[in-house]
Amino acid sequence: MATVLIVEDDPAMMRGLEDNFRMTGYDVLTACDGPQGLETTLKERPDLVILDIMLPGINGYEVCSGIREKDLDMPIIMLTAKDRDSDVVLGLDVGADDYVRKPFSIRELLARANAFMRRRGMCEPTVYEFGGCRLDVRAATFQRQGQEIPLTPGQFRMLRLFLQKAGCPLSKDEIRTAVWGYSHFISTQDIDKTVAVLNDKIESDRTHRPLIEAVGQAGYRFDAGALMDIGTGERIKCHV
Repeated sequence: MATVLIVEDDPAMMRGLEDNFRMTGYDVLTACDGPQGLETTLKERPDLVILDIMLPGINGYEVCSGIREKDLDMPIIMLTAKDRDSDVVLGLDVGADDYVRKPFSIRELLARANAFMRRRGMCEPTVYEFGGCRLDVRAATFQRQGQEIPLTPGQFRMLRLFLQKAGCPLSKDEIRTAVWGYSHFISTQDIDKTVAVLNDKIESDRTHRPLIEAVGQAGYRFDAGALMDIGTGERIKCHV
């Protein structure tokens, strides 16, 4: 799973970007001013940076320049209300890879971000197959033995997370944050119930070992041995 850092000082814009990138399958980091954005980039090394230009502290040009001075090569997409060609050129000169003017289409921004991730080999498969089941990420559908099985949005996001992180133990805090974000109160019991429902929808025969297995009392892990990317026919590897 790719990690994106969003550096934006407008709270409403930040919430919209964070929700959309999280729903698309990214791990999301945030920063609300220039110094925090630069510090987070240097510390966390995200796979992608979405960077506003007009920021408190230091502006986006300075943040971008500071990132490149440390020889970090992750893609940087700049966001700005500025529309002069000279502003675009300046952004590109200091190391930005792309430039999106406000107001913009979130679908366009996500498409540009995904294009960068594909070129870096970090986009997830569009279809997962495992144990007679099929999860289609683009169509947002889930099938078992060819029959469509309805999933709630939370169940879909959780199953997708487990498939993206197949074989990797995930704590309940990690699951809560990735599936529901920070703005919802979700108890550990809610997570346990959702996992139980997913296991039932994946495999109705309770005599079979569940593919989403408990890791002690702390979290869960999806059985990576059951998972295949239909697009390549290869087993999905664990992405840490």
